[in-house]
Amino acid sequence: MKTTNRTLNLEPRTLNLEQKTSPLRSRGLRSRFNVQSSRFKVFVIGSVCSSLLALASLAAEPLRALLVTGGCCHDYAAQKKILTEGISARANVTWTILHEGDGSDKDVKFSIYEKRDWTKGFDVVVHNECSGQLTNVAWVEHIAKGHFEGVPAVVIHCSIHSYRYSSTDEWRKLLGVSSFRHQAFRPFEVINLQPKHPVMLGFPAKWQDDPDELYEIKVVWPGCTPLAESLTPGKETDKHPCIWVNTYGKARVFGTTLGHSNQTMRREIYLDLVARGLLWACDKLGEDGKPKVGYGTK
Repeated sequence: MKTTNRTLNLEPRTLNLEQKTSPLRSRGLRSRFNVQSSRFKVFVIGSVCSSLLALASLAAEPLRALLVTGGCCHDYAAQKKILTEGISARANVTWTILHEGDGSDKDVKFSIYEKRDWTKGFDVVVHNECSGQLTNVAWVEHIAKGHFEGVPAVVIHCSIHSYRYSSTDEWRKLLGVSSFRHQAFRPFEVINLQPKHPVMLGFPAKWQDDPDELYEIKVVWPGCTPLAESLTPGKETDKHPCIWVNTYGKARVFGTTLGHSNQTMRREIYLDLVARGLLWACDKLGEDGKPKVGYGTK
């Protein structure tokens, strides 16, 4: 933080003491001196307050984020780098990365979920995983339970299709939406539904230049607020939420179906969006769409 230094002349001009000074002139001199002193005090107080704000910003502990990633059908080796570095360039976040199960495996059981308190020690969990054919009810409900008591979640792209064939709805309630299929990989239009929501400030009214997979949303669960929707090309009345916020138990959740390709994930608009979503989920995003004090990067 830059502090502007000003030199103030606090000494009155030299007087000829042998010359008689009128009371009026003397009072005017003291008045000018008092004004200068007051200005100096205001300057000092302002500088101290600015310094204290800077110290408060620096003193905030980084958010401890866990990224669970891997599984079928995506370049998770690249995406884990894109997401973690991109978000940390925008928010005060440190990362633990669990990357497992790449390849054709569609029923990955990520090892961290074997722990009883698997979310313990983390302020937020980012799910960018693809395990679409794992159906074990107890396993899926255990994952969801890790968030129910209040650990925030960010759910990205194929995490919305993970565990989708399980008979329990708990994962879908955590997500905020239910989806079972996606359309062909192609460009489509994304419409900003809530431009004044803090998460959507800075997001364009219409977006999406890159091909992606349009996830068809069959259920929007209570507590979920759609922030943007995708339009099916050639059939614009077929609309599906693609960005949203949700509550699940005590947890705040940010979700998006966008992000199949590395090309989309690298976009500044996309990384800005996900960073704001993560901060919102952690209650560290201001109403102006900017990080709260201590949770930005400057």
